[in-house]
Amino acid sequence: MKQITLTKSEREIMDLLWNTDRPLTATEIVNLTPERTWKKSYIHLLINSLIDKNLIKSETLVRTGRNFGRAFVAVDTQEEFEIRQITSTRNFSENSVPALVSVLMESVSAPAVLDQLERILQEKKELLESTASQK
Repeated sequence: MKQITLTKSEREIMDLLWNTDRPLTATEIVNLTPERTWKKSYIHLLINSLIDKNLIKSETLVRTGRNFGRAFVAVDTQEEFEIRQITSTRNFSENSVPALVSVLMESVSAPAVLDQLERILQEKKELLESTASQK
């Protein structure tokens, strides 16, 4: 997967979708971004660009006045998107993971998070060992 470049306007829309717990129509996106850096009439081009980049999808149709409009959601969570951006760089390899995790661990202060990480690592290790033994 190649790294995706977002314009400032696309990022504004993505941030809104990531921080909203329901699908949004184009009209709602415009209304919920009062400090937007783009013109209201530009929303459809931005939405189509984000669809083309496989970052958003039409989730449902909703009634908007007398018509129906598509409501959009983000394809991935913000965390998934950011991780894909990192892992799609040219220099990323499996050997980069420990350094990345180490840097991320600096911000962890809750033992419960470390417990969760230990479970994730153990599950991954068991899966790899299981796969290796089946070969």
